[in-house]
Amino acid sequence: MKWRGRRQSSNVDDHRFNSPSGLGGLGGLGGGRSGGGLLRLLPVAIKFLGVKGTVIAGLGIVAFLYFSGGDLGSLLGGGGMSALSPQQQQGQRQESAAEAELVQFVKVVLADTEDTWHAQFQQMDKKYQEPRLVLFRGAVRSACGMGQAAMGPFYCPADNKVYIDLSFYDDLRKRHGAPGDFAQAYVIAHEVGHHVQTLLGISTKVYEAKAKVTKEEGNQLSVKQELQADCFAGIWAHYADRSRQLLERGDVEEALTAASAIGDDRLQKQAQGYVTPESFTHGTSKQRMRWFQTGFKTGRVSACNTFKAARL
Repeated sequence: MKWRGRRQSSNVDDHRFNSPSGLGGLGGLGGGRSGGGLLRLLPVAIKFLGVKGTVIAGLGIVAFLYFSGGDLGSLLGGGGMSALSPQQQQGQRQESAAEAELVQFVKVVLADTEDTWHAQFQQMDKKYQEPRLVLFRGAVRSACGMGQAAMGPFYCPADNKVYIDLSFYDDLRKRHGAPGDFAQAYVIAHEVGHHVQTLLGISTKVYEAKAKVTKEEGNQLSVKQELQADCFAGIWAHYADRSRQLLERGDVEEALTAASAIGDDRLQKQAQGYVTPESFTHGTSKQRMRWFQTGFKTGRVSACNTFKAARL
């Protein structure tokens, strides 16, 4: 993918180094919260143990931690950063050259999706509102709740933000067998596709419809929504190739490999040895590849109506 030297989006919020907890699995949460730790359990302890019993139990815990070398600060709810020296803190905040380049790549891809969707919305006599993209480590608090790196990248319609832990790209390459920069770009374009759905009112309609049907029927609506986001990712790829010549030989195959790698059937087969189609929420590998190709070949939003398609 010919991405170097191109415009980078300014709509990126970097929360990777907001707190030490982010480095260990709770990125983007800020520092320690007041009133945390065992202090929050104090009223409950008094209720069941009484004041005297609570004091005795508390002194016992403090004594144990003191003689065993434990951290009294974490016991009382203080931030874990207090246990680190300034040198240790600085070391945890260092960014490798490879990761710095990956951040630049993400900004370029996001900028290119902006170019695509501004043009598409203009054709529909609408105004495209650019999403923000949040980089985090481990976990992050969003308007949709707590997001974990294990969930993979996600889009939150409540704050119009895309959330990505860059370690997902390692999983994409190593665990899912989908290497390549265009595979990584596809992931961003898919999440931006969900933002497009939100702006067009599609996400709200799906949410309202799911509240009126069974769980299995709701899952099928989710599949159609995800496949449409794949198709929208294909639309971005169409114009990235035809209008701006970003693609190189093999790039489309990388995206298709990534789409196939994260199909519900393949993931369920890997995790449990069998598939349960009624529980699918994203679509099969073949479906995801087919709808990405639909968007890539046509470049038309109207071609991505998975909700009225004769077959998925």
